[in-house]
Amino acid sequence: MTVGFIMLCHTALDRAAQVARCWADAGCPVVIHVDRRVEQARFDDLVAALADIQIISFSQRFACDWGTFPLVAATQAAAEQLLERHKEVRHVYLSSGSCLPLRPVRELIDYLDARPSTDFIESVTTADVGWTIGGLDAERFTLRFPFSWRKQRRLFDAYVKLQRRVGFRRRIPDGLIPHLGSQWWCLTRQTLSAILQDPNRPRYDRYFRRVWIPDESYFQTLARRYSTQIESRSLTLSKFDDRGKPHTFYDDHLQLLRRSDCFVARKIWPQADRLYRAFLAPASQQAVRAEPNPGKIDRLFAKAVERRTRGRAGLYMQSRYPVRDHENGKTCAPYSVFHGFSDLFDNFDIWLGKAIGGRVHGHVFGPERVEFSGGETVYNGALSDSAALRDYNPKSFLTNLIWNTRGERQCFQFSPRDNQDCNWFIATDPNAQISVVSGTWAVRLMRSNMDFADIRKEAARLQRIETEHLQILRTMYVKARVRIWTMAEFIENPMEPLQTIIDEIRPRATRQLTEAPKMADLTGFGQFLQNLKNQGMKPTLMGDFAAGNEPRPPSEDRGRPYIVR
Repeated sequence: MTVGFIMLCHTALDRAAQVARCWADAGCPVVIHVDRRVEQARFDDLVAALADIQIISFSQRFACDWGTFPLVAATQAAAEQLLERHKEVRHVYLSSGSCLPLRPVRELIDYLDARPSTDFIESVTTADVGWTIGGLDAERFTLRFPFSWRKQRRLFDAYVKLQRRVGFRRRIPDGLIPHLGSQWWCLTRQTLSAILQDPNRPRYDRYFRRVWIPDESYFQTLARRYSTQIESRSLTLSKFDDRGKPHTFYDDHLQLLRRSDCFVARKIWPQADRLYRAFLAPASQQAVRAEPNPGKIDRLFAKAVERRTRGRAGLYMQSRYPVRDHENGKTCAPYSVFHGFSDLFDNFDIWLGKAIGGRVHGHVFGPERVEFSGGETVYNGALSDSAALRDYNPKSFLTNLIWNTRGERQCFQFSPRDNQDCNWFIATDPNAQISVVSGTWAVRLMRSNMDFADIRKEAARLQRIETEHLQILRTMYVKARVRIWTMAEFIENPMEPLQTIIDEIRPRATRQLTEAPKMADLTGFGQFLQNLKNQGMKPTLMGDFAAGNEPRPPSEDRGRPYIVR
């Protein structure tokens, strides 16, 4: 006993001839169906190329469109011819012209000989399948589909809507329970002949002629009526993307295909010379394989689908236009925002860079320019320090900065004086670490040389901006890691919150801070706040500072800072 092959071909006939000859050389009969729309000259060339092999024949030709009944009719005609001419065939294997055997044919014959009564056909009910594309699962069996989904899409959709509106339902023939599955199967002679010789076949054919994609349901449904033993799986490796289109295998998929241990793979690129050389080589040159297990490579295909549909976190490009709140991550890596620290400490960015062992930016959203680390004017990815270019799309500027510096933690300063357009974006970004010391903008105002009337007006403006930012950071929608201190709370013991922040930035480091950043001179700060109150502007974000009770920075006499645990 042996296995016979049916090949449905419409392109790359030269490759189909190679595969047919490989199967025939192993003693397996082959019946080839060539789409009727293929030019007669090309068909004649294929017939001439295989004329020397007696067990290769050609069946009646049908014009086959995707998802239409002629695909079933072509399979029926080829199967009838194969069973009639070759009585020694016990299993019939359906393949396409783009299929390629991945293992020696002798191994497939031995495998089927060990399972003489088993039908290998994926066959599941519509309730159990989750891969149907287009929103039609059970409806493909209860509506009519006289129009081509690919060539007459508007008529197809309009007719489906009309049938739904009028409540039209087709009657499923008695005794049939619709099943779906892969088009590529391997059936026993007993099961296949029972399907082809069924007295009710004309009625079943009329019914399936108006089913959508009948080649994925005709044999899958009827096999359930006659098979005594079904394994609901295909022996052909065929992977599909999220749109229902088959993955094409190229030369660089050689090792991937070998790992699957499957007998046949579809769909092979016609110019994949390396694949055809490797898998059509003599059996002695091929390694022994295990039980077919396409599940071993499912993880790679699942990742490919996820990469295509969700993209990479924080990567925005023209092929995947971002949809608000539906991106696969706003940014690609963690980063830290220090709000108010640059006003409270002198040269805080330099101190922080030494503490974490990396580069720290100044105010990247500053009003005059982007303050890149080291005073750079152009940064990774050709990012310019131009405020005008940055403000054209601040969110894209931030995501580009994080993406272009992958592998290096980005830290930057922020204040109410900066561009505030990214406040919501950063607050809802799980990658953001936001540390806020509120009210420190008053320190810079105190040290300015402005008229007090202008100081009061600017203080009111900055307080309003910072209040709005803090309201955002306290909403229920925040996903960033946020810490907020008032200025009065922070300067009581600045080393403890600084140590906490540094530990989060570099969690593997065990060394504690031994040097505190230099705090700005706050002499007269309490009186300054009182003067603002006296002028009618009430500062509320600094905490409690009594006039005359001047806050003092930590003593510089101690060799080590006191850290509370």
